[in-house]
Amino acid sequence: MRLDDSLYYGARSLTTHRARTWLTLFAMGLGTAAVVLLSALGEGARHYVLNEFTQLGTHLLIVLPGRNETSGGPPPLFGETPRDLTLGDAVALSRSRFVTRMAPIAVGSAPVSYGSLQREVTIVGSTSDFQPVRQIELAQGLFLPPGDPERARPVTVLGETLARELFGNRSPLGEWIRIGDRRFRVIGLLATKGQSLGQELGDLAVIPVASAQALFNTPALFRVLVQAPSRSVLADAEEAIRAIVRERHEGEDDVTIITQDALLSTFDRILTALTLAVTGIAAISMTVAGVLIMNVMLVAVAQRTGEIGLLKALGAPKRQILRLFLLEALLLSGAGTAGGLALAFAAVTLFNSQVDAFKLVVPFWAPLAAAAVSIAAGLVFGLLPALRAARLDPVVALADR
Repeated sequence: MRLDDSLYYGARSLTTHRARTWLTLFAMGLGTAAVVLLSALGEGARHYVLNEFTQLGTHLLIVLPGRNETSGGPPPLFGETPRDLTLGDAVALSRSRFVTRMAPIAVGSAPVSYGSLQREVTIVGSTSDFQPVRQIELAQGLFLPPGDPERARPVTVLGETLARELFGNRSPLGEWIRIGDRRFRVIGLLATKGQSLGQELGDLAVIPVASAQALFNTPALFRVLVQAPSRSVLADAEEAIRAIVRERHEGEDDVTIITQDALLSTFDRILTALTLAVTGIAAISMTVAGVLIMNVMLVAVAQRTGEIGLLKALGAPKRQILRLFLLEALLLSGAGTAGGLALAFAAVTLFNSQVDAFKLVVPFWAPLAAAAVSIAAGLVFGLLPALRAARLDPVVALADR
């Protein structure tokens, strides 16, 4: 029997029992779509997290007060540390040849008022380097002016949400506002950028770091962002930072330094493992579909015993019968796979068109893996019915017709 005849024979058999065929196609399609969609969800989460960290800047080292080995846990963000990280420490770091930019950060909460309107928001104290380090965009005006970071200046840059709540549709540039018990002149407006690592950029005010320390009456810094010249010198920059801190802190290595690359690599490994795990769980559903194919084919063998006997009586060898039923199983799994892939890509396209904050990303290997597992399941579970049909005795098979 030629291949085209075998294909025609298998297709005709499937169309003869439409309800059974559609049920099997539905199971295979759902299993294939589940593999692709779950892998797209995991890959989308990985891209989202990595993009959020990348928005912090490039070649970054984050210097936090306190050493993580001191308490056996993560470094304290607030509270007691062996020694505060001060603005003088930050200025000393900026003199290293391994430091391109340095942005000290002081953070607190304070009421911001204009006229009779008031809003409690996060206040970030930093320097002019904070803008390029964090890759912050401006909608209007200027960012914090460069100069001596230890000089307090009464200027501020407002987030878009805060500016809208205080000034409505009017431009806030040049206006004087009150932050806590101090007056500041608005010189810039941050561009709308949504959230970054859980912080709403539109609902904050940025002021000079010295002004923030005076406002919150503390010499301590929340952290220091350091940008190295390139990725290749991150290790040298980390060692230089530790040496400077030890020199200034009486020989104590009491800071924690986190490199951006280390964070990215850790999250990349974790999210990749999660993506593979959920994809593997979805692939298990293929087993259920494969079992359904096996049951369908066993029923087909029982219903077509006389037909099989006639083929064998006409001289069809066992391998021919085996090939016919395997081809039928392949047609079922192949058609189900194609339908599942089409369903998955349609769902991904629809989701991405409706949701802007998070995008599903289909990894290149997901459709290939889904198709391979689906077709393999169809062939493996179709082998038993095919062997059973091939082993039928033609006389017995014709007698049962």
